[in-house]
Amino acid sequence: MVHKVDILPKGFGSLAHGLPAAPAGTLFAMGVNGGMRVAPDAGFDLVFGRSELDVHVCVGGNDPHVSRRHGRIAYDGSRWVLHNLGKLAIRFPGSRLVLGGQSAELPPAYTPLFIVAPRREHLLEVRVATGAPPLAPSRPEASTANATWDLEPVERLVLVCLSQRYLRQEPSPQPLTWAQVADELGRLRPSEQWTRKRAAHIVSEVRIRLSGRVRGLREEEIPPPLGNALNHNLITELLVTGTIAPADLRLLDPA
Repeated sequence: MVHKVDILPKGFGSLAHGLPAAPAGTLFAMGVNGGMRVAPDAGFDLVFGRSELDVHVCVGGNDPHVSRRHGRIAYDGSRWVLHNLGKLAIRFPGSRLVLGGQSAELPPAYTPLFIVAPRREHLLEVRVATGAPPLAPSRPEASTANATWDLEPVERLVLVCLSQRYLRQEPSPQPLTWAQVADELGRLRPSEQWTRKRAAHIVSEVRIRLSGRVRGLREEEIPPPLGNALNHNLITELLVTGTIAPADLRLLDPA
């Protein structure tokens, strides 16, 4: 029996990777400890924030800067609307901010939302079901359509390793060095002979493939000094489109 409001367990996985069959307009929301599924006609406002006892989805549970009840998502009869109840801004993919007291419509798609705290950002994954069946893998579209990019398993592994500081939501994250990536993957998969050059080549191939549709992935598009800009821009694109998500850190688990 399908209920109008259901709890999603912690092991449900990232909403970026798809949804179970659900009527159009169904809201899915996930934090680090689980989430909820809410039908649009449930008459139910989903509340998220720091205090696990006072909200439906806990976000930023160990960060005192996050409000106990930081936000609310409500259905207004035709759309889901995000209401910021806290003091800290909530960031949509890119740079759009919803400030305290403001509201914003949620699109019928996957939307990672970030509570912008002083030392780190806290992720709330949201997805509104379209009711359409899952599409077969195809040539990826532009990130402006909120579509995820297709990655081969080995590409996902290397990129998750490279971007793990971002996925762990560390303050001011930077990509790992190629030496660190090769060392970690070498210990994780000792039979595969990982080197700095191999890791860099795999990431470069992904960056080149996306560069025709995403700006900031070519050297000529970045003013000097180059630094980590290319990898940072690639990681940011993969994060905001939901192509990689914190749940992918399981790939780095030796078990």
